[in-house]
Amino acid sequence: MKVFYCESQREHDPGSFVVHGRATVYTEQPARADVLHAAALAAGCVAHVPDDFGLSSVEPVHTARYLDFLRDGLDTWRRATGVAGPMVPSFHPFGEASVYPDSIVGRCGFHVADTTSPISDGSWRAILRSAHAAHHAARAVLDGDAVAYALCRPPGHHAERERAGGFCYVNNVAVAVEQLRTRLRRIAIVDVDVHHGNGQQSIYYADPGVLTISLHVDPAAAYPFFSGGKHEFGTGAALGCNRNYPMPKGTADDVYLTTLDAACAEIAGFAPDALVVALGLDASKHDPFAYFQITQSGFARIGARLASLHLPTVLVQEGGYLAPELGENLRSFLRAWF
Repeated sequence: MKVFYCESQREHDPGSFVVHGRATVYTEQPARADVLHAAALAAGCVAHVPDDFGLSSVEPVHTARYLDFLRDGLDTWRRATGVAGPMVPSFHPFGEASVYPDSIVGRCGFHVADTTSPISDGSWRAILRSAHAAHHAARAVLDGDAVAYALCRPPGHHAERERAGGFCYVNNVAVAVEQLRTRLRRIAIVDVDVHHGNGQQSIYYADPGVLTISLHVDPAAAYPFFSGGKHEFGTGAALGCNRNYPMPKGTADDVYLTTLDAACAEIAGFAPDALVVALGLDASKHDPFAYFQITQSGFARIGARLASLHLPTVLVQEGGYLAPELGENLRSFLRAWF
């Protein structure tokens, strides 16, 4: 299995963010990529630096004005505000916005959903190279690899077409999907991050060619709070192509695996040409969020169940934060494909 990762992905490093009204150390730290990369190599993966695809990776997924904001917004923000630190929103639209702001302060509120997603020096380069990892992993699968691992950092599954949030800026899962769809017709996404994959749900909610499935902690209790319910099935021709499996806090291996069995039956029924896994490791009992109680053995079983679908598969790294067990959880998951 190839692992795609670039050292430039470490350059996104805001240092801190605001949560519950307090500034705290940024959870999505560059060091987590070091741990995950070392663990992937220890599991038997072969290191590859993704090609630089420029904007071609992200243009099929995100709007031009959003990409312009991610690329140029920080410099504009600093000139306008005189603030030397990261760009963080202060205002947000009420309901559907009828006007696209001229002010960079307004655009920041329009494009950044929350204070978890500051933009700092080095962010844009890291964001784009993270997307390139997903793009190249999908291309490897198109070229015949049974599975490829995109070590995407920063992650992406909370990013919508025009909005960052939850440590996510570009939806790397959607980048992989759109690359796969250059040759394949039907793609399934399964998101095993502990948080709901609202980004891909939003992007593909009306697309009957993509099945989006998410297993996550009940959003009544955790981010993203406003989506991820059982009743969200897709719309129009895509009705039934979105499935959410919210579970209570404290969910452990056996209940999770039973739920994953139901999700895998949905995938088999959809008969996709390929699978994209939004690989969050933050369901771990040792993760700083600790919403679920998944063990190292549980991650091995999750990997084995997904591998048993025997589909061309792109693994796209999402959550999973610094804890002593992070690397071993990834190794346990990846071993199913060796």
